[in-house]
Amino acid sequence: MKANGKLIIHGGTPLKGAVRLGGAKNASFKLMIAALLCPQEVRLLNFSRIADVDLTKRIITSLGAKVHSAGERTLFIAAPSLKSSRVPRKLGTASRASALFVAPLLVRSGRAIVPLPGGDRIGQRPLGRHLDGLKALGADIKIKGNLLYASCPKLTGATYTFAKNSHTGTETMIMASVLAAGKTTLKNAALEPEIDDLIEFLNQMGAKIKRKPHRVIEITGVAKLSSAIHQVMPDRNEAVSYALAALVTRGDVVLENARQKDLSAFLAKLKAAGGKFEVGKYGLRFYSQGPLKAVDVTTSPHPGFMTDWQPLWSVLATQSQGKSKIVETVFTSRFQFAADLKRMGAQIEFFDPKPKQPDKFYNFNLKDDLPGNLHGMEITGPTKLTGTKVAVTDIRAGATLALAGLAASGTTVLTDTHHLDRGYENFAGRLVKLGAKIS
Repeated sequence: MKANGKLIIHGGTPLKGAVRLGGAKNASFKLMIAALLCPQEVRLLNFSRIADVDLTKRIITSLGAKVHSAGERTLFIAAPSLKSSRVPRKLGTASRASALFVAPLLVRSGRAIVPLPGGDRIGQRPLGRHLDGLKALGADIKIKGNLLYASCPKLTGATYTFAKNSHTGTETMIMASVLAAGKTTLKNAALEPEIDDLIEFLNQMGAKIKRKPHRVIEITGVAKLSSAIHQVMPDRNEAVSYALAALVTRGDVVLENARQKDLSAFLAKLKAAGGKFEVGKYGLRFYSQGPLKAVDVTTSPHPGFMTDWQPLWSVLATQSQGKSKIVETVFTSRFQFAADLKRMGAQIEFFDPKPKQPDKFYNFNLKDDLPGNLHGMEITGPTKLTGTKVAVTDIRAGATLALAGLAASGTTVLTDTHHLDRGYENFAGRLVKLGAKIS
């Protein structure tokens, strides 16, 4: 798929076959950034060929490190020294990962100048959780003209408690602490599998990171990190995308190397909805057998139902019997795709969940919410979807509308499909190999 390209989807064909999952998007580029902490060459295996990886590669190269591929899905990264501590504005603003560069740049050169991150338009990404943590380690932080300036000759271990769970905030603090002086204790840290993948990678290089009960992570600073070889974990968002594509088309698809432990919340909801799956040494199989029934879903940080799965699940809800309630608690504006689903025939009504303790119920900062935002929607099914022309606004919205097009009658045209390239490797091509009619 080319930038600003389009996909023409002819719906109504059950998908059958197998897909081998690539490396997780939400782990891949972060492992690349973490590799900058080591002056020796590291090897990372099982990369997906996605745009976010290419963008991160360009940023790393601009800083003076060397990145090259030698073999299939493998990246070699060597950063014996960094010639720059500044992420180029054009590259940084295009990436939601730019703030993660602050940690390795601070550690390696004592300073960092990083553009504030861009990426998907699904709501504010609260950088305060990152920056307050870095300040606790001794960093001086300033923001001027859409640029983040950080400096500290030597970070020092500290105890820091996250006010709310933060996936990337936890990763930032881990990277900042592995070479800091002394011990760092992170409380109310995030539990996502991608974070465990990062911890495993850093520990292989000689870091001393331990998970403790009750969302605590302890990091004892070491003097240096050494070379390591690490395989990127499989992408759980990709797994859910193809699993639901199989179910909404009444198909049968095997996901090679999918890991049950990464998908427990999704599989529990799927079982309740009557969706069929099998677990084997090969991975997971998803297949259609009998009607689906409505199930209520509320997103939350891991081990809860992932926010990235919510838009995709909404397509399944349109094909399920009854009323499904979906509540989004992680991002302020993640229902942007719903208007297009309604145009395709989905019966969707929005509502306000009205929790008794909003600040505890929602994982986003309440001050970042927009007036009039509703964070719940009720979907009545089963509904016959009809193809139409829609524009993609972000990665998961694009995959969601593609799934709706596969389940719909007639033709669906997706424009601005470059968003899909950021998180999926050859999404349309892989669907075609499963029998989808896409041009």
